[in-house]
Amino acid sequence: MNADELRALQAPLKDQYRQQPQAAFVTLSAEGRLGEGVSCSVQTGQALVKAGLHPASGGDGLSACSGDMLLQALVACAGVTLKAVSTALGITLRDATLRAEGDMDFRGTLGVAKDAPVGLSAVRLSIHLDTDASAEQIQTLLRLTERYCVIYQTLARPPALTVSHEVAPAA
Repeated sequence: MNADELRALQAPLKDQYRQQPQAAFVTLSAEGRLGEGVSCSVQTGQALVKAGLHPASGGDGLSACSGDMLLQALVACAGVTLKAVSTALGITLRDATLRAEGDMDFRGTLGVAKDAPVGLSAVRLSIHLDTDASAEQIQTLLRLTERYCVIYQTLARPPALTVSHEVAPAA
């Protein structure tokens, strides 16, 4: 896809969202169901993913770890955004690889140390580019990728988070 094809694809959406801002609001969703052992199966767009405990918290390593899935979502989103931005700017990328790393102290999630955080304490995203773009073009590409990557921005500026529940009536 080139810049003109991308613009043609997105132009009607941008016009609609300018004229009807409410049309741009979409609720994304994910659903899971508890599985055997300590696992939860989550339906993705392509397959069912079985998530389980990380080996550092007692898992066998055969199930996906939710922390890894979060980092994978960051890499996927940043990669798609990087490609879209490079296309829109007319920057040729021969190749690009992205890697996300997150630091986690498992004492927190296992309740071993109350002062240990539960969750990732640091996340690093690295991008390796193979391009002839100028330093200025690369700086713009990375700045816009960071600005428009949904997962990056969600992690950088966490949204309001709520939890609700319901209990099935006794049979």
